[in-house]
Amino acid sequence: MPIEKLPQLIDEEETLHARYNARESWRMFEIMSEFVSATERLANIRPAVSIFGSARTPPEHPYYQLAERIARQLSDAGFSVISGGGPGIMEAANKGAYFGTSPSVGLNIQLPHEQHDNPYQNISQTFSHFFVRKVMFVKFASAYVVMPGGFGTLDELMEALTLVQTGKTRKIPIILVKRAYWQGMLDWFQTTLVTEKLIHPEDMNLITVIDEPEEVVSAIFDHYEKQGFEPTAHEREIQLYL
Repeated sequence: MPIEKLPQLIDEEETLHARYNARESWRMFEIMSEFVSATERLANIRPAVSIFGSARTPPEHPYYQLAERIARQLSDAGFSVISGGGPGIMEAANKGAYFGTSPSVGLNIQLPHEQHDNPYQNISQTFSHFFVRKVMFVKFASAYVVMPGGFGTLDELMEALTLVQTGKTRKIPIILVKRAYWQGMLDWFQTTLVTEKLIHPEDMNLITVIDEPEEVVSAIFDHYEKQGFEPTAHEREIQLYL
């Protein structure tokens, strides 16, 4: 490369770097707008239950049908149902709620594959950023219902467990559905994480495992038997710092 071209290349690199920094700075406003828009849109859906599970589960699968039944019962019991708004278990959750008496809410995410909005949404909100969407799943949920799923489902589960364990959100029921699917993970929690003192034995009590749809609804009502579904003033203050 001729030495006389070096200053030109340096100038071009600095220009590209400056443009990238400018885009990165303006992206903060995009993130803020997602938080504001979603909060305004979802402010009146309480009480609500977030349901998670695989995007790859077809309608004929028993997990899909079970998620649909659970969502329908939750909706008829007065809970808005929040899902990721896509296919698979997310669609099943939205579908069950859509034909129930309470709103079906889809928090959609823009992805290069897998995600497409399902048609069973009374309220639909689309996000570009995963972390904004994850805050909304927690912020408005009175309970988490976790169906069998992959990395995304595990991510949401661990996020919920961490927030409740550390007191960054109020204590809500975290319900795993289908013991046969989750038992290996729970055994590992007990024999490795508890044994090596990486979590406290009582942290295992943050998780409830249920197989029957009726028991899911009952477990949530039992949790709130001595308190209302609305967060207290203290809990609202905590959730400002999610």
